[in-house]
Amino acid sequence: MNRTTHLHTSPYGALDFLPLETPRASGNAIDPVSLADLLRNGFVYPPHTIYRDVKNVQTGFTLQQGMQDEFRFHFAYQSTSATSRPASGAVSDETLLNTFHQLLTQAVQRSTATMRAPWLLQSGGKDSTSLAIAVADARPDTTCITYLGGKEENEVDSARFVARQLGLRHEGWVCDPGRAYDRYVAVAPRIPLLTADFATLSYVDVATEIGLHHGDGIIDALGADPYFGVPLHLRDRVLYWLARSARLPGAWLRHPLVRRHFKLCFALGTLQMHGFERYFPGSRFSDSEVDELLGANVSGYSRQRMDAYRDDMQAAESAEAVRRIVLVVMEAAGFAKGMYTAPTMGLRLAYPYCDPQLCEWIFNSVPDDLLIGRGGVNKVLVRRYIAQRFEALPYVRAKGSFRFDVQGLAQQRFEQVHAFALQVQTLVPGASKWLEEHRDCLDNKFFASKFYLLAVTLPWLLSRLDNPVNAAADAPPSDADRVDELVSA
Repeated sequence: MNRTTHLHTSPYGALDFLPLETPRASGNAIDPVSLADLLRNGFVYPPHTIYRDVKNVQTGFTLQQGMQDEFRFHFAYQSTSATSRPASGAVSDETLLNTFHQLLTQAVQRSTATMRAPWLLQSGGKDSTSLAIAVADARPDTTCITYLGGKEENEVDSARFVARQLGLRHEGWVCDPGRAYDRYVAVAPRIPLLTADFATLSYVDVATEIGLHHGDGIIDALGADPYFGVPLHLRDRVLYWLARSARLPGAWLRHPLVRRHFKLCFALGTLQMHGFERYFPGSRFSDSEVDELLGANVSGYSRQRMDAYRDDMQAAESAEAVRRIVLVVMEAAGFAKGMYTAPTMGLRLAYPYCDPQLCEWIFNSVPDDLLIGRGGVNKVLVRRYIAQRFEALPYVRAKGSFRFDVQGLAQQRFEQVHAFALQVQTLVPGASKWLEEHRDCLDNKFFASKFYLLAVTLPWLLSRLDNPVNAAADAPPSDADRVDELVSA
């Protein structure tokens, strides 16, 4: 008898978490391999979820015919599949830009049709700026919000300028890591699945604020990268080469001469990663650390989940083609932060860049040199589209991201996270020890990013434990018991 619950949540369709509310799904066990995914990469590898018997059929995945629990991954939008793309110069810029605007505007209209008061996440980058232009025509009642997540970026002034020039209302919101975390802890019991994306706390903070301002929907600019492609630059190639799956003693990173230097720690952390996984953003736990955190040799099972993408990677004809596969995985992880959190606060989600008509047109009808241009300039068409309205914007020089003040979080909420670690020892027996050993290192973003992963993961797990106080006093299962359980599963 098939015990697996299948979800179908996609930015290209409706979100449906109702299967999780069935009696069969309500007793799902936490999957330790998925916990390893979260700590190693910040998300659970699709099509798996944090629950052992719940699978999420996401972009690129299909169920094998006649097989209830066998999934196959294939991403159809590789450049070699686009046989109909016109040659450079075959279609005028004016025609392409007009068509792009028309399709993007229609995508906004369709995706926000059920929203009464939408808010646009306006980061200041190419995707959100181009979307703001279309939103100004399709939904001029939209409010733009820019989130200042940390010290490394400040695009509020630029984003406000764009919004006002387009006639849109704009709000700026500054990250307070303690406030954001308190909001997350409050809603964690209602979040259906778990992700530890590095923008999860930011998303909860912003979504809460939107709700307080009587907004009922979020317009998110995710979704364009797999179709436009993202060029590989020298830094990407160096990091890929540096990722050697090495196992280094944890004491090396805590050495006084090392632990204060983010770049050195980042390089040593990269040495311990797989090249495919180094493309994922942020500093995460090494395989050795994950095994210590979970009290079992679980990291290897997490690595095996990369095998789902092996056929496509071997068939890829370039490093850029491999990067597109990475983008699909990353987008699935990125969408999760919104899909899992916003609905718990009664907010609808719109992803106009995932509109099927727009995606098909971008992939098949835009010349190659307007997707990725000379010198690795990405999204040339989008840049020209924005240039029709704005001559120069900061993203041309440097673009930050939806960052979060991880050092501030560690400073403000260490004791709370440590208390959570003590209460979930049955699931993450090594978390409290790691926190105690690294408390003096958390002013370094490398270690504070790992603290963030625990801070997001632990309270969600705690909300799923029947008796967390007693559970903290129970001895965790032995390493052998855990591994045997994984293999049999």
